[in-house]
Amino acid sequence: MRIAVGGFQHETNTFAPVKAALADFEAPDAWPGLVQGGEVPEAVKGINVPVAGFIEEARGRGHEIAPLVWCSATPSAHVTRDAFETVSAMMLDRLRAAGNVDAVYLDLHGAMVCEHLDDGEGELLARVRAVVGKDIPVVASLDFHANVTGRMVREASLLVPYRTYPHIDMAETGARSMDLLARLDGEPARALRPLPYLIPLHWQSTLSEPMAGLVAAAGDLAKEHGLLCVSFVGGFAMADFPGSGPAVLAYGYDEKSVERAADALFRQALAAEAKFAGTLYAPHEAVRAAMAMEGPVVIADTQDNPGAGGTSDTVGMLRALIEAGAEGAVLANLCDPEVAGLAHQAGEGAEIEADLGARMGAADEKPVHARFTVERLGDGRFLATGPFYAGSRMQLGPMALLRHEGVRVIVTSRKQQAADQAMFRHLGVEPREQKILVLKSSVHFRADFGPLAREILIAEAPGANTANPLLLPYRHLRPGIRISPMGPAFASAARNRA
Repeated sequence: MRIAVGGFQHETNTFAPVKAALADFEAPDAWPGLVQGGEVPEAVKGINVPVAGFIEEARGRGHEIAPLVWCSATPSAHVTRDAFETVSAMMLDRLRAAGNVDAVYLDLHGAMVCEHLDDGEGELLARVRAVVGKDIPVVASLDFHANVTGRMVREASLLVPYRTYPHIDMAETGARSMDLLARLDGEPARALRPLPYLIPLHWQSTLSEPMAGLVAAAGDLAKEHGLLCVSFVGGFAMADFPGSGPAVLAYGYDEKSVERAADALFRQALAAEAKFAGTLYAPHEAVRAAMAMEGPVVIADTQDNPGAGGTSDTVGMLRALIEAGAEGAVLANLCDPEVAGLAHQAGEGAEIEADLGARMGAADEKPVHARFTVERLGDGRFLATGPFYAGSRMQLGPMALLRHEGVRVIVTSRKQQAADQAMFRHLGVEPREQKILVLKSSVHFRADFGPLAREILIAEAPGANTANPLLLPYRHLRPGIRISPMGPAFASAARNRA
């Protein structure tokens, strides 16, 4: 086959303070910046992203690749109209120029909301379908946190979500998408079952129940009914639009079997609702608890997770560490390019007085004003070593390890969630030797830090990734969906404000 290949990834937190502009897709961070045409395969080669896995698998099977455009931006608020329309036009222009293709593969996220469009992926898939026609297979891989809409299901021949969170199977999902594409024989029957409740990110890990059981059941049902695939996606609750939420997907060539499998997984997900729960700590509670435990203890600063739209610069956890005198604590990553630049000007071993953090995040926060010792400097360029960011060639800009009264903080110039131990080692810090590791991440950190952590605590410090959905001013959810597991149902914007 000759297969057109592209990708356009963004996870949109509609409550976040900063939108995703075209420049955010063009700039490299953990992954490459925007690349086109023949640049795509080499730019993503060896990285744990779906498009890399797809290309490797396709070429291994002897297929020809017609690369289009690939880009991603760190999760944030809405994708601007300019960014969406510019990238979409690039992709469609290259698709038209590619001429006859036998199939199209797209590496998408599935939770993109734009300034002018609620369903970014549904619109992009419709535009691609309009170019290639109804007879050409269009397959897309999706993030585990996709908000799958009916339009996405109608326009694509097949949607293939990740099976893991932390997402250690991204490249594997791309390869699996190629395998499923090769098995297509016309358009398959499909079923979509949206769940009637939202699940916060920090309870979606597939390393624990009930999510582990739901993902395993999806695979079992596909085998039992002889289907192409059955999937469970956790959804992204920080996107306020009618399609937000978890869902069940099923594909196959026997419509009754597809419907039965989807219904069975849907019933299991309904029964699991009450199990999506756990303990959330206030910042000072988390620090006190961690100080009383044997280390390393990981505290997830989940609400400032830049992987879910956080700004990665709130200081609630940093302030709690300093006030508690938490010796042996390291916080990562706090994004403050101004302070990182000041540290580089001063040099290693110098002391600087600075207002650190709180530049973009919580409106009622103030920076931490203090004198810091510059312990170590780095250029922010290093190879990720953990299972999630595997193969990523990090470009986080000037970085600095700062210390204040026994508490250390890793400062970056670009926001990236702390989900890889290489971020610490780049600045000479061995994570295993620390008492407390505060990570601006929700779940992805578990892939690399989970094995060394004696305890993991989830903290509710300031940030745009609100841990309790009941606190969010939703206005556009579909009526009746429960705002959290076993929580109240969304009725309307007017009632929600009351």
